[in-house]
Amino acid sequence: MSKEIPYKIYLSENELPESWYNVRADMKNKPAPLLNPATHKPMTAEELGHVFCDELVKQELNDTDAYIPIPEEIREFYKMYRPAPLVRAYCLEKKLGTPAKIYYKFEGNNTSGSHKLNSAIAQAYYAKKQGLKGVTTETGAGQWGTALSMACSYFDLDCHVYMVKVSYEQKPFRREVMRTYGAQITPSPSDTTEVGRKILAEFPGTGGSLGCAISEAVEAATKREGYRYVLGSVLNQVLLHQTVIGLETMTAMDKYGIKPDVIIGCAGGGSNLGGLISPFMGRKLRGEADYQFIAVEPASCPSLTRGSFVYDFCDTGHVCPLAKMYTLGSEFMPSANHAGGLRYHGMSSILSQLYDDKLIEARSVEQTAVFKAAQDFARVEGILPAPESSHAIKVAIDEALKCKETGEEKTILFGLTGTGYFDMYAYKAYNDGTMSDYIPTDAEIAKALEKAPKV
Repeated sequence: MSKEIPYKIYLSENELPESWYNVRADMKNKPAPLLNPATHKPMTAEELGHVFCDELVKQELNDTDAYIPIPEEIREFYKMYRPAPLVRAYCLEKKLGTPAKIYYKFEGNNTSGSHKLNSAIAQAYYAKKQGLKGVTTETGAGQWGTALSMACSYFDLDCHVYMVKVSYEQKPFRREVMRTYGAQITPSPSDTTEVGRKILAEFPGTGGSLGCAISEAVEAATKREGYRYVLGSVLNQVLLHQTVIGLETMTAMDKYGIKPDVIIGCAGGGSNLGGLISPFMGRKLRGEADYQFIAVEPASCPSLTRGSFVYDFCDTGHVCPLAKMYTLGSEFMPSANHAGGLRYHGMSSILSQLYDDKLIEARSVEQTAVFKAAQDFARVEGILPAPESSHAIKVAIDEALKCKETGEEKTILFGLTGTGYFDMYAYKAYNDGTMSDYIPTDAEIAKALEKAPKV
């Protein structure tokens, strides 16, 4: 007999994953390697070591080991806020009148307010272990910067965060949380770096982008002895750390004999989506089960649905390696939409390859529809979701309403990446009716892609 499903499924601390899962080991078509922008040859461990921590470089380049042990110090830190609950959205199901069963993995139960802490603590741990003084990074919505500030504080590391200017201005209290944890915050693009000054000269008055902030953070790290750059999404190593999300979810579902039919996640750089779907994707790749995977991105920054699968710079200032990914062009400047964490021109190489192999689908949604879904969700499930997470909520609701029409009893799983309590400027715009939708033209995207390197 099937067990009764509780509203929240909690795992015990001893059920925390002991290893991260590396989906690349099971991928038939591996993600293309990072390339040196000068030579167009694959980046070596030595070259990457000038920018990233040594152990993280090993993880970045590891395409063969399916499981990589999580150090005990990191597992002990995880116990502060993990395992995270898997929630059966009974109230949402009732409100929608759908026969679908809806679940969400909630990652907002820590001070950073999101899943980002899963990788931040790992990257800070390896930086400390290497004997570094500190790290630099970028942040969009501020969740990654907050998470890294917390992690660096725990390990007594300096932390310098370049925050996308539009988010810096919209979220002063997110800044203050980072400062409370000891981080130094600079709005990006800034006049404190060569690349920042160059971007300001070319795009005066810009609200910035993650690509701009990455360029500044990399320059700052490479020009200071004892510092390295760390990244909150996109890279293989980050998706690896985030698999604690999917591993916990799989364990919880297996306990109750639940098999998701549809798995949905928001997609900006790819950390949350990759972390949630990787263990399930592994089962699919090994022929053990089948699932429908849906990546949801903003219509204003649609890298998967309207981008090109080519080698491109990971940053606007062209100081980073080249990655083969779905991209809108490294100089694409997205509109100042309210999902700062999704305003990135490219997509994880892992997810890009899976998408190109037609193993996952992608949909783009406009932000007014996203905030409508966020409001509907908040009113029945009691959690104010982050704008980024609300992209997944929108499509989960869409899928549930399809089931209402067809009578199918599908099981829908989505990632609720974090809370939106620092996003009240955005919610105010929606409630006041001043929020607008912006969709870039084909000409804008084509112009940005013109400057992609010819590899």
